[in-house]
Amino acid sequence: MKMTFRWFGEKDDSVTLEQIRQIPGKPGIVGALYDVPVGEAWPLDKVKNLKDTVEKAGLELEVIESVNIHEDIKLGLPARDKYIESYRESIRNLGEIGIKVICYNFMPVFDWLRTDLAMKLEDGSEAMAYDNSIVQKLEPVKMVEDMAANSNGFALPGWEPYRLKELKDTLEKYKSVDEDKLFENLKYFLENIIPVCEEADIKMAIHPDDPPWPLFGLPRIVTCKENLDRLVKLVDSPYNGLTLCSGSLGSNPQNNIPELIRHFGAMGRLHFGHVRNLRFEAEGKFHEASHLSSDGAFDMFEIMKAYHDIGFEGYIRPDHGRMIWGEKARPGYGLYDRALGIAYLNGLWEAINKK
Repeated sequence: MKMTFRWFGEKDDSVTLEQIRQIPGKPGIVGALYDVPVGEAWPLDKVKNLKDTVEKAGLELEVIESVNIHEDIKLGLPARDKYIESYRESIRNLGEIGIKVICYNFMPVFDWLRTDLAMKLEDGSEAMAYDNSIVQKLEPVKMVEDMAANSNGFALPGWEPYRLKELKDTLEKYKSVDEDKLFENLKYFLENIIPVCEEADIKMAIHPDDPPWPLFGLPRIVTCKENLDRLVKLVDSPYNGLTLCSGSLGSNPQNNIPELIRHFGAMGRLHFGHVRNLRFEAEGKFHEASHLSSDGAFDMFEIMKAYHDIGFEGYIRPDHGRMIWGEKARPGYGLYDRALGIAYLNGLWEAINKK
């Protein structure tokens, strides 16, 4: 298991590489380029510069999260071939600098969604929260405006304004896309990129839908064991794999996270793990918690033991953290609580390893 920490770059992160390097265990960096529009190839000089920046700080870059996928690919429109070719070029360039895993998603229009980016908890910390009853009353355009207004001045991953500027038109186009069509479009995408991944030795690790159910009439397909099984069979290659996010899949209590880790780990299709905890208030209503098992609904010991039992040699990172000790940062991505998360997960791993 290789522990990692997501970093948004020198220009758009409150957390510095110098601070990350001081976290016990010196985690690897999960990075990305945020100034390249979706659909354009990532230039070799820019990815080299990212790697050089990380390595000069004494850290390692082997995971990218994420090379976003243009909506025309998800919609299956004629222009998709142009964007897929750009994606193939990005994979080749990332392969040149030694990237081993690309975490990506295939969620129509919206990535992760929360109804409150700073819910006040009893201990005075703040956490992101979701309430499905609120989502059902929201207009998508208003929701986008609210997310931007409450992001502490940071760009939210997956909520980049240029991606959402034609929101109404994009939502209209998706009216002809159901789950089967979305699976069909994902299959077409994977068939065209996996051979390049095999050549570049980069594993694709799709991120689950967050939350794992339809939103605003949009289909969501990376939601449960049955659909994940279907997904890995779309292209039968170990380079077509998964990012198993405990918080995304776990927001549906029917998804048993340790069972999913063992099932897909035995297949060799599990390449990246996002580990976080949730506390449920009602069905479809939850907030994010510290990584400590007793603070939420998930048994973190059992989750880490499942990774250990499958001999997991891939990458893990602590996922969304709370805002604690007065920190002001991108919601979910401050320093302090994620650093505590790493210490906790590493402690569990050491204990399990010595048991």
